[in-house]
Amino acid sequence: MMSLLVRGIGQILTMDEKAAEAGCGPAEKELGLVRDAAMVVQEGDVTWVGKERDLPGDVRKDVVEVFDAGGRVVMPGLVDCHTHLVFAGTRAGEFEMRSQGATYEEIARQGGGIASTVAATRTAHADELFTAGLARLDRFLAWGVTTVEAKSGYGLDTESELKLLRVVRSLSGRHPVEVVSTFLGAHVVPPEHRADRGRYLDILCSEMIPAVAGEGLAVFCDVFCEDGAFTVEESRRILVAGKEHGLVPKIHAEQLSRSGGALLAAELGCASADHLDFAEAEDAHAMAVAGVTAVLLPGATLFTGKKRFPDARLFSAAGATVALSTDFNPGSSHTQNLWLMGTLGCVYMGMRPSAALRAMTAGGATALGLANRLGTLAPGKAADFLLLEDRDWTQILYLYGRNPVARAWKEGTAFS
Repeated sequence: MMSLLVRGIGQILTMDEKAAEAGCGPAEKELGLVRDAAMVVQEGDVTWVGKERDLPGDVRKDVVEVFDAGGRVVMPGLVDCHTHLVFAGTRAGEFEMRSQGATYEEIARQGGGIASTVAATRTAHADELFTAGLARLDRFLAWGVTTVEAKSGYGLDTESELKLLRVVRSLSGRHPVEVVSTFLGAHVVPPEHRADRGRYLDILCSEMIPAVAGEGLAVFCDVFCEDGAFTVEESRRILVAGKEHGLVPKIHAEQLSRSGGALLAAELGCASADHLDFAEAEDAHAMAVAGVTAVLLPGATLFTGKKRFPDARLFSAAGATVALSTDFNPGSSHTQNLWLMGTLGCVYMGMRPSAALRAMTAGGATALGLANRLGTLAPGKAADFLLLEDRDWTQILYLYGRNPVARAWKEGTAFS
């Protein structure tokens, strides 16, 4: 069996607190930091990690390939757990409008926003969407993202939503980045149903969800619970219908106002509640008790010119798992730089750099229900890992805006 030894690791951030070397401070323990380390990979999984001096001789003799990290940092591959990967068209014009004072909500009322992308995506051929998706996955991998969630939500009719999710499935089998699919037919009510939103709810629950589940096209069912999108009652109906068809619930909550979505997430046992800019301590406590991951998306807050960022301290104090994501999409957060989200989390959301790095790896894996396999570097876990340019983990988010990745591995295979 093929065995890879990664040696000469100056610092390895295992994200496994039990693996942290003796004498670590709180931040380094949170990162599961080991200095002067080595790691062994066999058939795509980590089989040993620790100080290089402690590498067992019987493990070393079976090694086929050796890679020298040159004293640099190694850490898990990033998990971007909230993206809108597949879409057509551009909304650069809206960016110019916002730069001149127009709000996201005003643009949406004028027919822009999500509706604009829906119009472009509905007319796009699946091959066009697939080609664009491949290019985006290339960029994600270059930025160190080895697992990404991909939502639908820019079709908003049965045929178009199925088209998007079939493209996502095709991408998942054709690219080294692992793609996890989410059905977001409940993004907004499409223009043709605004006069009778009840009809669209019926289509979502009685037609779209059964069709998506019947083809096995999604793991999760998501809904945008917000004024101008879906109410708490409507969101409950949609997510319950998804659960009845085997789709795990997620929810966009408390982005533009405190709508009640976070408490609904706790009630239904959602895998995650995402955005949470207007969440309060009550929401954080309920989510923590229910095991709902808080996915924070500072890029959307920044890019839409909002002033209120989510407070990560609410969730960490309550004991909830916190994840960070780009919310990559064509309108409100057109970036694939998850490292920048980590810096924003530190600057605007009260996160320690160690907590932000953990939120980009182990936290993201938890939000996708993949913590048993991804997000940490420990025996039995997938060998998804990054070699960084840095020799000290404290530089990673401090030197902001850049790409620190020297090389990425997915299940033990290297990609440069």
